[in-house]
Amino acid sequence: MTIADLLQAVRKHLVAAIATFVVVVGLVAAYTFLTPPKYTATAQLFATYAAQSETQTSSDMNSGASYLSTQIKTYPQLIKTEAVLRPVIKDLDLDMTTSELAARVTATNPSNTFMVDVSVEDGDAARSAAIANSVAKSLSQQVTSSLYTDESAKSPIQLTLVQKASTPQSPSSPKTTLYLASGIVLGIICGIGIALLLDMLNTKVEGATDVRELTHASSLGSVQRSALLEESRPVVIAQTSSKEAEEFRRIRTNIAFLAPNTKEHGHLLVISSTRPSEGKTTISANVAAAIAEVGKSVLLIDADLRHPSVAKKLGIEGQVGLSHILSAQATPRDVVQKYWKQNLHVLPAGKRPANASVLLNSEIMTDMVEQALTQYDYVIIDTAPLSVSDDAVVFGRMADGMILVVGRGVADKKELEEEAMSLKEADVPILGFVLNYADEKKHSDKNGNYYYYYYEDSHNEHGTGRHGSK
Repeated sequence: MTIADLLQAVRKHLVAAIATFVVVVGLVAAYTFLTPPKYTATAQLFATYAAQSETQTSSDMNSGASYLSTQIKTYPQLIKTEAVLRPVIKDLDLDMTTSELAARVTATNPSNTFMVDVSVEDGDAARSAAIANSVAKSLSQQVTSSLYTDESAKSPIQLTLVQKASTPQSPSSPKTTLYLASGIVLGIICGIGIALLLDMLNTKVEGATDVRELTHASSLGSVQRSALLEESRPVVIAQTSSKEAEEFRRIRTNIAFLAPNTKEHGHLLVISSTRPSEGKTTISANVAAAIAEVGKSVLLIDADLRHPSVAKKLGIEGQVGLSHILSAQATPRDVVQKYWKQNLHVLPAGKRPANASVLLNSEIMTDMVEQALTQYDYVIIDTAPLSVSDDAVVFGRMADGMILVVGRGVADKKELEEEAMSLKEADVPILGFVLNYADEKKHSDKNGNYYYYYYEDSHNEHGTGRHGSK
Protein backbone atom coordinates (compact mmCIF):
# COMPACT_ATOMS: atom_id res chain seq x y z
CA MET A 1 0.00 0.00 0.00
CA THR A 2 1.32 3.41 -1.00
CA ILE A 3 1.02 6.67 0.90
CA ALA A 4 -1.58 7.77 -1.64
CA ASP A 5 -3.63 4.64 -0.86
CA LEU A 6 -3.29 5.36 2.85
CA LEU A 7 -4.48 8.94 2.44
CA GLN A 8 -7.32 7.77 0.24
CA ALA A 9 -8.47 5.25 2.87
CA VAL A 10 -8.40 7.95 5.56
CA ARG A 11 -10.36 10.33 3.36
CA LYS A 12 -13.00 7.69 2.65
CA HIS A 13 -13.49 6.98 6.35
CA LEU A 14 -12.61 10.42 7.68
CA VAL A 15 -15.53 10.54 10.11
CA ALA A 16 -14.60 7.20 11.69
CA ALA A 17 -10.93 8.22 11.84
CA ILE A 18 -11.75 11.53 13.56
CA ALA A 19 -14.15 9.83 15.98
CA THR A 20 -11.48 7.27 16.90
CA PHE A 21 -8.91 10.02 17.38
CA VAL A 22 -11.26 11.98 19.68
CA VAL A 23 -12.12 8.88 21.73
CA VAL A 24 -8.48 7.85 22.20
CA VAL A 25 -7.32 11.36 23.12
CA GLY A 26 -10.32 11.74 25.42
CA LEU A 27 -9.55 8.50 27.26
CA VAL A 28 -5.88 9.40 27.64
CA ALA A 29 -6.81 12.88 28.89
CA ALA A 30 -9.33 11.43 31.35
CA TYR A 31 -6.72 9.00 32.67
CA THR A 32 -4.15 11.79 32.91
CA PHE A 33 -6.32 14.23 34.85
CA LEU A 34 -8.23 11.71 36.97
CA THR A 35 -5.27 9.61 38.07
CA PRO A 36 -4.08 10.66 41.57
CA PRO A 37 -0.62 12.26 41.42
CA LYS A 38 2.38 10.35 42.73
CA TYR A 39 5.72 11.69 43.91
CA THR A 40 9.12 10.06 43.62
CA ALA A 41 11.97 10.74 46.07
CA THR A 42 15.47 9.30 45.67
CA ALA A 43 18.26 8.73 48.17
CA GLN A 44 21.80 7.83 47.06
CA LEU A 45 24.17 5.37 48.69
CA PHE A 46 27.85 4.87 47.91
CA ALA A 47 29.32 1.36 48.20
CA THR A 48 32.93 0.82 49.28
CA TYR A 49 35.06 -2.26 49.85
CA ALA A 50 37.01 -2.50 53.10
CA ALA A 51 39.94 -4.96 53.04
CA GLN A 52 40.38 -7.43 55.97
CA SER A 53 44.13 -6.77 56.21
CA GLU A 54 45.99 -3.52 56.40
CA THR A 55 48.25 -4.34 53.48
CA GLN A 56 46.63 -4.53 50.07
CA THR A 57 48.15 -5.74 46.89
CA SER A 58 47.02 -4.85 43.40
CA SER A 59 45.46 -8.30 43.13
CA ASP A 60 43.49 -7.72 46.36
CA MET A 61 42.17 -4.43 45.05
CA ASN A 62 41.05 -6.01 41.78
CA SER A 63 39.40 -8.86 43.65
CA GLY A 64 37.64 -6.41 45.94
CA ALA A 65 36.32 -4.35 43.07
CA SER A 66 35.07 -7.49 41.36
CA TYR A 67 33.41 -8.69 44.55
CA LEU A 68 31.78 -5.30 45.08
CA SER A 69 30.45 -5.22 41.51
CA THR A 70 28.94 -8.66 41.96
CA GLN A 71 27.31 -7.89 45.30
CA ILE A 72 25.89 -4.54 44.28
CA LYS A 73 23.84 -6.21 41.55
CA THR A 74 21.88 -8.09 44.23
CA TYR A 75 20.66 -4.96 46.01
CA PRO A 76 17.61 -4.32 43.77
CA GLN A 77 16.25 -7.68 44.97
CA LEU A 78 17.56 -7.37 48.51
CA ILE A 79 15.83 -4.02 49.04
CA LYS A 80 12.39 -5.63 48.60
CA THR A 81 12.89 -8.24 51.32
CA GLU A 82 11.26 -8.24 54.75
CA ALA A 83 14.66 -7.89 56.41
CA VAL A 84 15.05 -4.44 54.85
CA LEU A 85 11.44 -3.22 54.76
CA ARG A 86 10.04 -4.39 58.10
CA PRO A 87 12.27 -2.00 60.11
CA VAL A 88 11.10 0.84 57.83
CA ILE A 89 7.41 0.08 58.49
CA LYS A 90 8.10 -0.01 62.22
CA ASP A 91 10.27 3.11 62.17
CA LEU A 92 7.72 5.25 60.28
CA ASP A 93 4.62 3.50 61.62
CA LEU A 94 3.37 2.83 58.11
CA ASP A 95 -0.07 1.32 57.61
CA MET A 96 0.96 -1.15 54.88
CA THR A 97 2.41 -4.59 54.45
CA THR A 98 5.94 -5.34 53.26
CA SER A 99 4.52 -6.44 49.91
CA GLU A 100 2.71 -3.13 49.46
CA LEU A 101 5.84 -1.21 50.43
CA ALA A 102 8.01 -3.35 48.13
CA ALA A 103 5.80 -2.31 45.19
CA ARG A 104 6.74 1.33 45.84
CA VAL A 105 10.48 0.85 46.35
CA THR A 106 13.14 0.39 43.68
CA ALA A 107 16.93 0.27 43.79
CA THR A 108 19.18 0.84 40.80
CA ASN A 109 22.90 0.78 40.19
CA PRO A 110 23.98 3.33 37.54
CA SER A 111 26.34 1.78 35.01
CA ASN A 112 30.07 1.82 35.79
CA THR A 113 29.53 3.23 39.30
CA PHE A 114 29.38 1.97 42.87
CA MET A 115 26.30 4.11 43.56
CA VAL A 116 22.95 2.70 44.65
CA ASP A 117 19.88 4.87 44.03
CA VAL A 118 16.94 4.11 46.32
CA SER A 119 13.66 5.51 44.92
CA VAL A 120 10.22 5.51 46.49
CA GLU A 121 6.97 6.45 44.76
CA ASP A 122 4.10 7.55 46.98
CA GLY A 123 1.00 9.70 46.84
CA ASP A 124 2.38 11.99 49.57
CA ALA A 125 5.49 13.98 48.67
CA ALA A 126 6.88 14.27 52.20
CA ARG A 127 6.25 10.61 52.98
CA SER A 128 8.01 9.49 49.80
CA ALA A 129 11.19 11.27 50.97
CA ALA A 130 10.91 9.87 54.50
CA ILE A 131 10.45 6.32 53.24
CA ALA A 132 13.36 6.65 50.77
CA ASN A 133 15.74 7.78 53.53
CA SER A 134 14.54 5.08 55.91
CA VAL A 135 14.88 2.34 53.29
CA ALA A 136 18.39 3.54 52.41
CA LYS A 137 19.34 3.43 56.08
CA SER A 138 17.87 -0.04 56.56
CA LEU A 139 19.58 -1.40 53.46
CA SER A 140 22.90 -0.01 54.62
CA GLN A 141 22.50 -1.67 58.02
CA GLN A 142 21.55 -5.00 56.52
CA VAL A 143 24.49 -5.00 54.10
CA THR A 144 27.12 -3.89 56.60
CA SER A 145 26.17 -5.73 59.76
CA SER A 146 22.83 -7.40 60.24
CA LEU A 147 23.51 -10.24 57.83
CA TYR A 148 26.46 -11.41 59.91
CA THR A 149 26.44 -12.94 63.38
CA ASP A 150 29.94 -12.14 64.62
CA GLU A 151 32.36 -9.29 64.32
CA SER A 152 35.00 -11.38 62.54
CA ALA A 153 32.59 -12.10 59.73
CA LYS A 154 31.58 -8.50 59.26
CA SER A 155 30.89 -7.58 55.64
CA PRO A 156 33.75 -5.88 53.81
CA ILE A 157 31.16 -3.78 51.93
CA GLN A 158 30.08 -0.49 53.43
CA LEU A 159 27.06 1.53 52.20
CA THR A 160 27.23 5.23 53.00
CA LEU A 161 24.30 7.62 52.55
CA VAL A 162 25.77 10.40 50.44
CA GLN A 163 22.56 12.11 49.30
CA LYS A 164 19.41 12.25 51.37
CA ALA A 165 16.08 12.23 49.60
CA SER A 166 14.41 15.62 49.58
CA THR A 167 10.69 16.30 49.35
CA PRO A 168 9.74 16.40 45.62
CA GLN A 169 8.11 19.64 44.51
CA SER A 170 6.16 18.23 41.56
CA PRO A 171 4.55 14.86 40.88
CA SER A 172 6.47 12.28 38.90
CA SER A 173 3.27 10.85 37.49
CA PRO A 174 1.11 11.32 35.64
CA LYS A 175 3.33 13.31 33.27
CA THR A 176 0.64 15.51 31.76
CA THR A 177 2.52 16.85 28.74
CA LEU A 178 4.03 13.48 27.85
CA TYR A 179 0.76 11.62 28.30
CA LEU A 180 -1.26 14.08 26.23
CA ALA A 181 1.35 14.12 23.46
CA SER A 182 1.39 10.33 23.50
CA GLY A 183 -2.41 10.34 23.42
CA ILE A 184 -2.41 12.52 20.31
CA VAL A 185 0.10 10.26 18.57
CA LEU A 186 -1.81 7.16 19.64
CA GLY A 187 -5.06 8.77 18.49
CA ILE A 188 -3.61 9.46 15.04
CA ILE A 189 -2.30 5.91 14.76
CA CYS A 190 -5.60 4.40 15.89
CA GLY A 191 -7.59 6.70 13.61
CA ILE A 192 -5.53 5.68 10.59
CA GLY A 193 -5.72 2.05 11.68
CA ILE A 194 -9.52 2.17 11.92
CA ALA A 195 -9.73 3.83 8.49
CA LEU A 196 -7.53 1.10 6.98
CA LEU A 197 -9.51 -1.63 8.73
CA LEU A 198 -12.83 -0.25 7.50
CA ASP A 199 -11.41 0.10 4.01
CA MET A 200 -10.26 -3.52 4.07
CA LEU A 201 -13.59 -4.75 5.45
CA ASN A 202 -15.64 -2.65 3.04
CA THR A 203 -16.19 -4.78 -0.05
CA LYS A 204 -18.25 -2.14 -1.88
CA VAL A 205 -16.94 0.44 -4.32
CA GLU A 206 -16.72 3.81 -2.58
CA GLY A 207 -15.33 6.12 -5.24
CA ALA A 208 -13.92 6.60 -8.70
CA THR A 209 -10.43 5.71 -7.46
CA ASP A 210 -11.65 2.22 -6.56
CA VAL A 211 -13.08 1.77 -10.04
CA ARG A 212 -9.91 3.02 -11.74
CA GLU A 213 -7.72 0.66 -9.74
CA LEU A 214 -9.94 -2.35 -10.43
CA THR A 215 -10.78 -1.72 -14.09
CA HIS A 216 -7.85 0.43 -15.29
CA ALA A 217 -10.40 2.53 -17.16
CA SER A 218 -11.01 6.27 -17.34
CA SER A 219 -13.86 8.12 -15.69
CA LEU A 220 -16.46 9.67 -17.97
CA GLY A 221 -18.19 11.39 -15.06
CA SER A 222 -20.09 10.79 -11.86
CA VAL A 223 -23.72 11.29 -10.91
CA GLN A 224 -25.07 11.78 -7.42
CA ARG A 225 -28.19 10.08 -6.09
CA SER A 226 -31.08 12.49 -6.69
CA ALA A 227 -34.87 12.43 -6.58
CA LEU A 228 -34.85 14.11 -10.00
CA LEU A 229 -33.38 10.95 -11.51
CA GLU A 230 -36.33 8.91 -10.24
CA GLU A 231 -38.77 10.81 -12.45
CA SER A 232 -40.11 9.36 -15.71
CA ARG A 233 -38.28 11.89 -17.88
CA PRO A 234 -34.50 12.41 -18.20
CA VAL A 235 -33.24 15.41 -16.21
CA VAL A 236 -31.81 16.91 -19.41
CA ILE A 237 -35.42 17.25 -20.54
CA ALA A 238 -37.30 17.80 -17.27
CA GLN A 239 -34.73 19.95 -15.41
CA THR A 240 -32.53 21.46 -18.08
CA SER A 241 -30.65 23.82 -15.73
CA SER A 242 -30.13 21.37 -12.86
CA LYS A 243 -26.73 20.23 -11.68
CA GLU A 244 -27.69 16.67 -12.65
CA ALA A 245 -28.39 17.76 -16.25
CA GLU A 246 -25.03 19.54 -16.35
CA GLU A 247 -23.28 16.37 -15.25
CA PHE A 248 -24.83 14.38 -18.09
CA ARG A 249 -23.70 17.07 -20.49
CA ARG A 250 -20.21 16.62 -19.14
CA ILE A 251 -20.48 12.86 -19.68
CA ARG A 252 -21.67 13.57 -23.23
CA THR A 253 -18.59 15.71 -23.82
CA ASN A 254 -16.30 13.02 -22.44
CA ILE A 255 -17.90 10.36 -24.65
CA ALA A 256 -16.89 12.46 -27.64
CA PHE A 257 -13.25 11.82 -26.67
CA LEU A 258 -13.69 8.07 -27.05
CA ALA A 259 -12.04 6.65 -30.16
CA PRO A 260 -14.61 6.37 -32.97
CA ASN A 261 -15.52 2.85 -34.03
CA THR A 262 -15.03 1.43 -37.49
CA LYS A 263 -18.70 1.40 -38.49
CA GLU A 264 -19.74 3.12 -41.67
CA HIS A 265 -21.53 5.99 -39.99
CA GLY A 266 -22.66 6.02 -36.39
CA HIS A 267 -21.08 5.27 -33.06
CA LEU A 268 -22.21 2.26 -31.07
CA LEU A 269 -22.28 2.73 -27.28
CA VAL A 270 -22.87 -0.36 -25.16
CA ILE A 271 -23.79 0.43 -21.55
CA SER A 272 -23.87 -2.19 -18.81
CA SER A 273 -23.03 -2.77 -15.13
CA THR A 274 -21.68 -5.59 -13.03
CA ARG A 275 -24.93 -6.24 -11.20
CA PRO A 276 -28.55 -4.98 -11.11
CA SER A 277 -29.57 -1.81 -9.24
CA GLU A 278 -26.50 0.20 -10.28
CA GLY A 279 -28.60 2.60 -12.36
CA LYS A 280 -27.44 1.69 -15.89
CA THR A 281 -30.85 2.36 -17.45
CA THR A 282 -31.07 5.79 -15.84
CA ILE A 283 -27.60 6.62 -17.13
CA SER A 284 -28.40 5.27 -20.62
CA ALA A 285 -31.62 7.29 -20.95
CA ASN A 286 -30.05 10.52 -19.75
CA VAL A 287 -26.93 10.10 -21.91
CA ALA A 288 -29.16 9.50 -24.94
CA ALA A 289 -31.14 12.67 -24.19
CA ALA A 290 -27.95 14.68 -23.62
CA ILE A 291 -26.53 13.60 -26.99
CA ALA A 292 -29.81 14.28 -28.77
CA GLU A 293 -29.91 17.72 -27.17
CA VAL A 294 -27.01 18.89 -29.38
CA GLY A 295 -28.70 17.72 -32.57
CA LYS A 296 -27.20 14.27 -32.97
CA SER A 297 -29.53 11.50 -34.09
CA VAL A 298 -29.79 8.84 -31.40
CA LEU A 299 -31.39 5.41 -31.13
CA LEU A 300 -31.71 4.00 -27.60
CA ILE A 301 -32.20 0.23 -27.61
CA ASP A 302 -33.36 -1.69 -24.52
CA ALA A 303 -31.52 -4.97 -25.03
CA ASP A 304 -32.06 -6.17 -21.46
CA LEU A 305 -34.77 -8.63 -22.49
CA ARG A 306 -34.68 -10.38 -19.12
CA HIS A 307 -35.53 -7.24 -17.17
CA PRO A 308 -36.81 -4.51 -19.51
CA SER A 309 -36.76 -1.05 -17.92
CA VAL A 310 -36.22 1.66 -20.56
CA ALA A 311 -39.91 2.00 -21.43
CA LYS A 312 -40.89 2.34 -17.80
CA LYS A 313 -38.06 4.80 -17.19
CA LEU A 314 -39.21 7.02 -20.06
CA GLY A 315 -42.93 6.53 -19.49
CA ILE A 316 -43.64 5.10 -22.93
CA GLU A 317 -45.42 2.03 -24.29
CA GLY A 318 -43.16 -1.02 -23.97
CA GLN A 319 -45.30 -4.07 -24.71
CA VAL A 320 -43.98 -4.29 -28.27
CA GLY A 321 -40.32 -3.87 -29.07
CA LEU A 322 -36.98 -5.58 -29.71
CA SER A 323 -38.14 -9.09 -28.84
CA HIS A 324 -40.80 -8.88 -31.55
CA ILE A 325 -38.23 -7.77 -34.15
CA LEU A 326 -35.86 -10.60 -33.23
CA SER A 327 -38.69 -13.16 -33.39
CA ALA A 328 -39.81 -11.78 -36.80
CA GLN A 329 -43.12 -10.56 -35.45
CA ALA A 330 -42.46 -6.90 -36.28
CA THR A 331 -40.06 -4.58 -38.07
CA PRO A 332 -38.07 -1.69 -36.58
CA ARG A 333 -40.38 0.74 -38.37
CA ASP A 334 -43.31 -0.75 -36.47
CA VAL A 335 -41.88 -0.51 -32.93
CA VAL A 336 -39.29 2.30 -32.81
CA GLN A 337 -40.78 5.35 -31.07
CA LYS A 338 -39.88 9.01 -31.30
CA TYR A 339 -39.23 10.65 -27.95
CA TRP A 340 -38.92 14.35 -27.06
CA LYS A 341 -37.16 15.39 -30.28
CA GLN A 342 -37.35 14.21 -33.86
CA ASN A 343 -33.74 12.99 -33.61
CA LEU A 344 -34.22 10.84 -30.47
CA HIS A 345 -35.73 7.39 -31.06
CA VAL A 346 -36.33 4.60 -28.57
CA LEU A 347 -36.63 0.87 -29.18
CA PRO A 348 -38.21 -0.78 -26.09
CA ALA A 349 -37.46 -4.37 -25.18
CA GLY A 350 -40.99 -5.67 -25.65
CA LYS A 351 -42.30 -8.74 -23.90
CA ARG A 352 -39.83 -10.97 -22.10
CA PRO A 353 -38.92 -13.95 -24.29
CA ALA A 354 -37.94 -17.37 -22.98
CA ASN A 355 -34.87 -17.53 -25.24
CA ALA A 356 -33.37 -14.06 -24.73
CA SER A 357 -29.76 -15.17 -25.23
CA VAL A 358 -30.55 -16.89 -28.54
CA LEU A 359 -32.39 -13.87 -29.89
CA LEU A 360 -29.71 -11.36 -28.89
CA ASN A 361 -26.97 -13.50 -30.48
CA SER A 362 -28.86 -13.92 -33.73
CA GLU A 363 -27.96 -12.54 -37.16
CA ILE A 364 -31.13 -10.48 -37.08
CA MET A 365 -29.81 -8.55 -34.10
CA THR A 366 -26.44 -7.99 -35.75
CA ASP A 367 -28.02 -6.86 -39.01
CA MET A 368 -30.40 -4.54 -37.21
CA VAL A 369 -27.58 -2.83 -35.27
CA GLU A 370 -25.46 -2.46 -38.39
CA GLN A 371 -28.41 -0.98 -40.28
CA ALA A 372 -29.15 1.40 -37.40
CA LEU A 373 -25.56 2.65 -37.45
CA THR A 374 -26.06 3.81 -41.02
CA GLN A 375 -29.09 5.86 -39.98
CA TYR A 376 -28.10 7.30 -36.59
CA ASP A 377 -25.13 9.22 -35.26
CA TYR A 378 -25.29 7.20 -32.03
CA VAL A 379 -26.83 3.83 -31.24
CA ILE A 380 -26.96 3.26 -27.48
CA ILE A 381 -27.60 -0.28 -26.25
CA ASP A 382 -28.74 -0.72 -22.64
CA THR A 383 -27.89 -4.34 -22.01
CA ALA A 384 -28.14 -6.81 -19.13
CA PRO A 385 -25.69 -6.65 -16.19
CA LEU A 386 -22.52 -8.70 -16.59
CA SER A 387 -23.40 -10.89 -13.62
CA VAL A 388 -26.71 -11.83 -15.25
CA SER A 389 -25.57 -12.78 -18.76
CA ASP A 390 -22.82 -12.33 -21.33
CA ASP A 391 -25.00 -10.20 -23.62
CA ALA A 392 -22.85 -7.15 -22.85
CA VAL A 393 -19.77 -9.06 -24.08
CA VAL A 394 -21.48 -9.85 -27.38
CA PHE A 395 -22.49 -6.25 -27.96
CA GLY A 396 -19.14 -5.03 -26.65
CA ARG A 397 -17.34 -6.91 -29.42
CA MET A 398 -19.59 -5.22 -31.96
CA ALA A 399 -18.73 -1.80 -30.47
CA ASP A 400 -15.05 -2.52 -29.83
CA GLY A 401 -15.64 -1.81 -26.13
CA MET A 402 -18.26 -0.84 -23.62
CA ILE A 403 -19.17 1.79 -21.03
CA LEU A 404 -19.57 0.52 -17.48
CA VAL A 405 -21.95 2.05 -14.94
CA VAL A 406 -20.69 1.47 -11.40
CA GLY A 407 -22.97 2.15 -8.46
CA ARG A 408 -21.18 3.51 -5.40
CA GLY A 409 -22.07 1.35 -2.40
CA VAL A 410 -23.74 -1.21 -4.71
CA ALA A 411 -20.94 -2.63 -6.84
CA ASP A 412 -18.75 -5.24 -5.16
CA LYS A 413 -15.01 -4.66 -5.53
CA LYS A 414 -14.11 -8.30 -6.06
CA GLU A 415 -16.95 -8.84 -8.52
CA LEU A 416 -16.02 -5.69 -10.43
CA GLU A 417 -12.40 -6.79 -10.67
CA GLU A 418 -13.39 -10.26 -11.86
CA GLU A 419 -15.75 -8.89 -14.51
CA ALA A 420 -13.07 -6.45 -15.70
CA MET A 421 -10.63 -9.35 -16.10
CA SER A 422 -13.26 -11.39 -17.94
CA LEU A 423 -13.87 -8.50 -20.35
CA LYS A 424 -10.14 -8.18 -20.94
CA GLU A 425 -9.84 -11.88 -21.71
CA ALA A 426 -12.79 -11.55 -24.11
CA ASP A 427 -11.03 -8.63 -25.87
CA VAL A 428 -13.78 -6.22 -24.85
CA PRO A 429 -12.12 -3.12 -23.38
CA ILE A 430 -13.89 -0.85 -20.92
CA LEU A 431 -13.89 2.45 -22.81
CA GLY A 432 -14.83 4.37 -19.68
CA PHE A 433 -17.03 4.24 -16.62
CA VAL A 434 -19.69 6.40 -15.00
CA LEU A 435 -19.76 6.44 -11.21
CA ASN A 436 -23.39 6.47 -10.09
CA TYR A 437 -24.64 7.51 -6.63
CA ALA A 438 -21.47 9.56 -6.12
CA ASP A 439 -20.82 11.73 -3.07
CA GLU A 440 -21.66 15.36 -3.54
CA LYS A 441 -19.44 18.29 -2.66
CA LYS A 442 -20.62 21.87 -2.58
CA HIS A 443 -18.58 24.98 -3.18
CA SER A 444 -19.83 28.54 -3.01
CA ASP A 445 -18.61 31.73 -4.60
CA LYS A 446 -18.01 35.00 -2.78
CA ASN A 447 -21.71 35.90 -3.16
CA GLY A 448 -22.81 32.74 -1.40
CA ASN A 449 -24.12 31.02 -4.53
CA TYR A 450 -23.53 27.29 -4.41
CA TYR A 451 -21.93 25.34 -7.18
CA TYR A 452 -22.10 21.58 -7.15
CA TYR A 453 -19.23 19.26 -7.88
CA TYR A 454 -18.88 15.54 -7.63
CA TYR A 455 -16.44 13.52 -5.62
CA GLU A 456 -14.31 11.51 -8.07
CA ASP A 457 -11.09 11.30 -6.01
CA SER A 458 -9.08 12.99 -8.75
CA HIS A 459 -9.37 15.18 -11.86
CA ASN A 460 -11.08 13.83 -14.93
CA GLU A 461 -8.67 12.08 -17.25
CA HIS A 462 -10.11 13.67 -20.37
CA GLY A 463 -9.29 17.16 -19.26
CA THR A 464 -12.84 18.53 -19.39
CA GLY A 465 -14.00 21.14 -16.92
CA ARG A 466 -16.37 20.43 -14.06
CA HIS A 467 -19.75 21.94 -14.81
CA GLY A 468 -22.02 23.23 -12.10
CA SER A 469 -25.19 25.25 -11.66
CA LYS A 470 -26.40 27.74 -9.13
